[in-house]
This record gives sequence, structure tokens and C-alpha cells, in this order.
Amino acid sequence: MPARQPISDAHRLLIKVGTRVLAGGDAGVDREQITALVGQIAALRARGREVLLVSSGAVGLGRAALGLERPPTRLALRQACAAVGQSQLMALYQQAFAERGITTAQVLLTESDLDDRSRYLNLRGALLTLLAQGVVPILNENDVVSTAELAFTEGVDRPVFGDNDRLSALVATKLGADLLVLLTDVAGLFAADPNVAPGAPLHSRVDPSDYGSATALAAGSNSDLGRGGMNSKVEAALIAARSGCHVVIGSGLRPDSLTQIAAGEDVGTWFPAAGNLSARDRWLAFATAPRGTLHLDRGAVNALLERGASLLAVGVSSVEGSFDRGDVVTLRAPDGSPIGRGIVHCDAEAARSWVAGEQPGGIRNHDALVHRDHLVLEADTQS
Repeated sequence: MPARQPISDAHRLLIKVGTRVLAGGDAGVDREQITALVGQIAALRARGREVLLVSSGAVGLGRAALGLERPPTRLALRQACAAVGQSQLMALYQQAFAERGITTAQVLLTESDLDDRSRYLNLRGALLTLLAQGVVPILNENDVVSTAELAFTEGVDRPVFGDNDRLSALVATKLGADLLVLLTDVAGLFAADPNVAPGAPLHSRVDPSDYGSATALAAGSNSDLGRGGMNSKVEAALIAARSGCHVVIGSGLRPDSLTQIAAGEDVGTWFPAAGNLSARDRWLAFATAPRGTLHLDRGAVNALLERGASLLAVGVSSVEGSFDRGDVVTLRAPDGSPIGRGIVHCDAEAARSWVAGEQPGGIRNHDALVHRDHLVLEADTQS
């Protein structure tokens, strides 16, 4: 029996390959690495498994083509590199897959494609159709038009995604993937930074009780080539695992590592599927970009956590951000810790006026600003 039977049984796989795996020095991308990766994916498909691929590397190819000595840091220059490199990256993949008789499709995404539920549903339908037709979708963040770096505004926690790790986790969960594989330049999550402590043991498995320590271990780890380090990979792994998808973080530099991981061998770090959220709650919890924040008093927090109540107007102490009725907002406890997310029943101006004691638009103390049916708590995503 495979060491990880649920992984060997996985039918729909999403593979994310990072910049460090594909880096080819001055050439931008190592073509032999692409050939090896495509060969492993072709073998998986030959065994009847569906595969989607999220690939970094476009910016590196563009940087090489433009003759830049350092990775671009300015948004406009990064967009220029992506515009030059994306077509080159797809050409490499298309040729490698075509040699094995496999058709590919390019899919470029921005944060709004998953933030807006109707667009997300259209995207989901298109990707499922491609899989049904035997196509390998190759996805990437659309760096040419993405403004993720500019999305941090008052009352907004974060963009939907700002690197391909998070993108891959969100797509995997929205498509009901059984397995997400995050291929990087290290063997997985170690008990300490292997660059500082070479003998540190590798974590073979991370269960929900270990999420806190895994996050702490990964914090502060970043790559000088791509935006995602181990921190972003662990964050992505927790999103996917909490949504019911198995995840393995492993080395993409080892020969046949993808084949071994997909066979259920004890390779890399496994985050077993742990969550049972509905598709709508997964979208609300992970795929939306909150437009603002409602700060709650202790009584409101207790009502949400202990009684499963709706959020009443009387429990809101302050309001951040600019949002409209029907937008998603973050709910925070008095100490600033996140409690959950929900769809708000009034706009930011009305909410602020009420907090100031004006009670506009007929809002009363015991009106539900966020109904329980439109609310996902942090505790729900960790059960």
C-alpha cells in the first residue's frame, strides 16, 4: 500500500511549479526542467488522471529577453517583463506537450476573476470543459494587468492573490481538485531553515493541530527570484487543506519527484485534506477580497462564536474601508484578531453613521448587519 493512499487515489491534480524550479540563469528558464516536468505530467494523464498546471517563469523569461541584470521591482517594469515572457513560456510548454500529443490552453487570471462570483463561476465552467476535452490548462497570474501590489488600502486585508502559490490553492479548491502539488527548490517544510541548520528534519505531515507551528516555521522565508517563499506555500497549503484538498510541498528539482508524490510515496510535506466547507463558503472565506472591516465589541464576538448568532448593529464599534451593501467585509475582535468574513447588509457610510449614534436609513440596534447565513468564521475554516 502507498504510504499516502488518499494521494495515490487522487483523480484531479493541480501542479504548481515555482520560479526557482524553472530558473535557467541568463536564459530565464531551464528548458530541460520543462521537458522533465511535462514528461511526468504526460505519464500521470496516461494513467487517467486530470492535470492542471500553474507555472511561474514568465517574468524571468522577460527579464532575460530584455537584458535586465536584476529582478524587476517596479510594477510597470514587472508588467513589461511578464508581457515579453508569457508568450515565450507558453511556446515552450506547447511544444513540449505537443510532442506527447497533448493539447494545452493558456489561462491568465487576475484577482477580480475569483473575487467576483459570477466571473468565477464562468471561469470554473471553462476550466472543467477544457479538462473534459482532454486539454491541460496552463494558468498564471496576469502580471501585465494585475495590480495586486496596489490593493492594500484602508480596511482591506489583502488582495485575492499576489503570487502563484495562493492562485493555485484557490483554483484547486474551486475546481474540486483532489491534490495540489507545490513544487519548489527545497524538499518540503523543515523543522528549521535548512540553510542555517543543514541537519534539520523534514516534516512529513502537517495536521490541523500543527498549523500554528507550520506557519511560524515558514514565516520570513522568501525567494529572491519569485514572490513566493515557504511562507506563501504554507499559507496556500492551509487554504487548500481547509477546503478539502490534499496538498504536498516538495522539490521540483529531484528527478521524478512529481511522479513519486502522485504515487503516494512519502516525499515532501503532506497537508491532509481537513475541511468540509461548502463551495460558497470556500469562496467567501478564501477567494474574495474584503472591501472593509467591522471591528466588534466583546459581546458581539461571544455571540458569533458561542451562539452562532448573526452580527447585530449594536455589536459594531468601528468601521474601516469603503464598501457597498452586498460586499464582503472582515470581522475583527477588540484585539484586532480576525473572527471571520461576511456579506454586509449596508454600505460603509451607513455603518459609520450608525456607530456615530445617528442610526441612518432605519438601521436599529438589533438589525443584522451580517446575517449568519452569509458569514464564515475563522473557526469554520479550521475544523
